[in-house]
Amino acid sequence: MSKAIKNIKPLGFPWETQDPFLFCVYHKDDYPKGNAQMGPAASLAGRNLGQDFDPSNGWRMYHGDTVPGFPQHPHRGFETVTVVPRGLVDHSDSLGAAGRFGNGDVQWMTAGKGVNHCEMFPLLKQDEENPLLLFQIWLNLPAKSKFVEPHFAMLWNEKIPVYKSGDGKTAVTVVAGNIGEVKAPAPAPDSWAADPANEVAIWTIQMEANAEWELPTANAGVNRSIYFYNGESLAVNDEILQSHQCIELNPSESVSLKSGTSETRILMLQGKPIGEPVAKYGPFVMNTQDEIRQALQDYQRTQFGGWPWPKNDHVHPRESGRFAQHADGRLEEM
Repeated sequence: MSKAIKNIKPLGFPWETQDPFLFCVYHKDDYPKGNAQMGPAASLAGRNLGQDFDPSNGWRMYHGDTVPGFPQHPHRGFETVTVVPRGLVDHSDSLGAAGRFGNGDVQWMTAGKGVNHCEMFPLLKQDEENPLLLFQIWLNLPAKSKFVEPHFAMLWNEKIPVYKSGDGKTAVTVVAGNIGEVKAPAPAPDSWAADPANEVAIWTIQMEANAEWELPTANAGVNRSIYFYNGESLAVNDEILQSHQCIELNPSESVSLKSGTSETRILMLQGKPIGEPVAKYGPFVMNTQDEIRQALQDYQRTQFGGWPWPKNDHVHPRESGRFAQHADGRLEEM
């Protein structure tokens, strides 16, 4: 094995990540045509509604029973970075913020001291299928930032830069970090990624068949993983890998990527580790078990602001476009 490669392991559900990341969930669902309620125009018989995570059906309802997705649930102590290359997500939260995003957009949400939100996947098209492809990346917060005010930012597809290799065969969407002069939009202000010294990078890499590209190096001590999730094969230096593999890399070593005979897709996650204890319980990520118990008590007492929406699985009107309504009243429309 090349000294540039530290470890290779298969992709599970969710994908394992390295500090400062907590994990990454990959959702690929070939949803059918939608019905009048923006759910699937298909039978739900036999599905474990509320806990439908069986991938063998081609698509999943997750915790939804009418519209696929994740009805209201709390978070504290970390961030979610939701990258949606295909399909749409409806966001609503306990602060009164809301949005519809997708088809290349990214939502960066800092849960901080606590927020309730729902993430639903409305099937808007009634005359054709509604495929969804989504990564939700959990990025930890250091102890000093666990109780910051909740915040969400939209990184709209039109404003996320794409790096192109010299031969034009590799395209890298730079969600966080930079490749030379190609620099991502600013992340959420209290994020570990907000300090350039932490070298946080989130890149989605698309390579044509038989393309070759060398990853830019980073400083030693940074954690770097690439997730090869689509394609026939990938050569990492001299190591030839099949799809659905995670490769942990030495960031200061040269790494050449060469795709096989079909288009190849890769996610890269990189960052300086926070290096603090992690205590996790469901939707809460703190440093100690005492803080987890406090999070549970705080949520039971305050519901992190309550729920201002008519339904736990709230979705926006079918005719709504892509938008973000922030808690301070600011409206973005695309």
